[in-house]
Amino acid sequence: MNSAIAVLGMFTPHASAPAFDPESIAAAVHRIREPIHVVRDPATGRLGVAFEGDVQTQHGSNGVTRWPLIAALPAAFPEWLGDRSFCEMHGLRFPYVAGAMANGIATTDLVIAMAGAGMLGFFGAAGLSLSRVTAEIDHLRATLGTDGAAWGSNLIHSPNEPALEAGIVDLYLRKDVRRVSASAYMSLSPHVVRYAATGLRRLPGGRIARRNHLFAKISRPEVARHFMAPPPQTILDALVRDGLLTADEATLAAELPVAEDIIVEADSGGHTDNRAAAALFPIIASLRDDLSAKHGYHRPIRVGLAGGIGTPISAASAFAMGAAFVLTGSVNQGAVESGLSEEGRKMLAQAGMADVVMTAAADMFELGVKLQVLKRGTMFGVRANGLYDAYSQYDGWEDVPAARRKQIEDNVFAMSFDDVWERTAAFWGERNPDELQRGQQNPKRKMALCFRWYLGLSSRWAIAGDSKRKMDYQIWCGPAMGAFNDWVAGSFLDPPEKREAVQIARNLLEGAAVVTRAQQLRSYGVPVPGAAFRFVPRPLS
Repeated sequence: MNSAIAVLGMFTPHASAPAFDPESIAAAVHRIREPIHVVRDPATGRLGVAFEGDVQTQHGSNGVTRWPLIAALPAAFPEWLGDRSFCEMHGLRFPYVAGAMANGIATTDLVIAMAGAGMLGFFGAAGLSLSRVTAEIDHLRATLGTDGAAWGSNLIHSPNEPALEAGIVDLYLRKDVRRVSASAYMSLSPHVVRYAATGLRRLPGGRIARRNHLFAKISRPEVARHFMAPPPQTILDALVRDGLLTADEATLAAELPVAEDIIVEADSGGHTDNRAAAALFPIIASLRDDLSAKHGYHRPIRVGLAGGIGTPISAASAFAMGAAFVLTGSVNQGAVESGLSEEGRKMLAQAGMADVVMTAAADMFELGVKLQVLKRGTMFGVRANGLYDAYSQYDGWEDVPAARRKQIEDNVFAMSFDDVWERTAAFWGERNPDELQRGQQNPKRKMALCFRWYLGLSSRWAIAGDSKRKMDYQIWCGPAMGAFNDWVAGSFLDPPEKREAVQIARNLLEGAAVVTRAQQLRSYGVPVPGAAFRFVPRPLS
């Protein structure tokens, strides 16, 4: 078979002879920063690899040993794995994003570390008060500025608290936050459109310049369609009428997609539809192409992939499917820069791929929305699902059978329902009195608010490291965490205290480049051994 392969010329090595044995080929795969040549052994027909040498088109030997050249591959760098326009647009070195884990788990320390390494990090603003988000944004601005290193923050859809969502957008616009990760949206809100359209202007050459860059995290084509299309005219008109956009900004917004960076979220921790990346990503990429053609966009919509990115092979797979960038979440939650407690990070470091469970979400509890959390070492998943079952079956706390009420009070609340309601009423009385009034008037709503008290605090217990509540820790986690633990076992990234976010990212990308090189060589017929696809983590500068 090999003798039938077209020959490009003859290769003369400078120093070392071409390698044909499996061990040498596997070692050669890891030399990604050097051009590599695929050559054929004239005697056996085997394909092998070689590095430095000369290429001639003539076949004469002149007494020098030459090898038929089958292919020549340039150096492969981790920086080149994604869409270069992504890095150019955002001023990044690497096509890598650390996602916005809520409740400040994606800390400012994490965002700053990412920015220092030429990567992009989003602060986890979801679930935090406006005053806390303001303080954290001020810290990021003071450390990173707004025109230098790239950084961003999260904007979570808050249908039950539109004033909070509006307040966060106001904050981001006042503080000149240039990049925002929008999550949990099923349709567009005026607030997210306002952020995306504010600051649009037409340059002298006719091109439209964006001031604000919206990253839309989606897991369904019907939601992706909202962000890949121009915003509805009704929303734009209302924003102009209310003085929240200028007429010029609205006119320009009608020519652009709401978001030019789309995050396809597959089987992730936290809110997830458990979609398979290999099935979901091509659908969204195809939709992007269709909408770009339909609307006549003159610049690209970049589509990245999140969920399940915990090993070099999974990262390489994302790039091979055409991802402009990859976004990680679970693996960063286990990093030392994470806002999760030390005990929580140790629990994550022990997780296997199957040690996750879907359970009730606090923010959309009444809708039956679920999220993916760590199962090993905590009872939160089981207890949260039990609360939702009780909510579904009964119209109020007094309707719950006495034995079940006692079980919830003793094993879940660790206090009486009345005590929980007292704390819940105090919280909503300060945050949203209308919500408190609805709870006082509707027994089922009151029960839901009390159940949400537990669901909401469980993640904060994990962040604080409350030892009394360890069995109630809510730790968002996807299967990627278990895959990551398996990959780093025995390496310098194995101990939880050594898991620095930048080292995690650099090793994932370095390994992805190695895996990509191995597949390239195999696609040219080189007998690449399976061991070549294995990249062992090592400290990278």
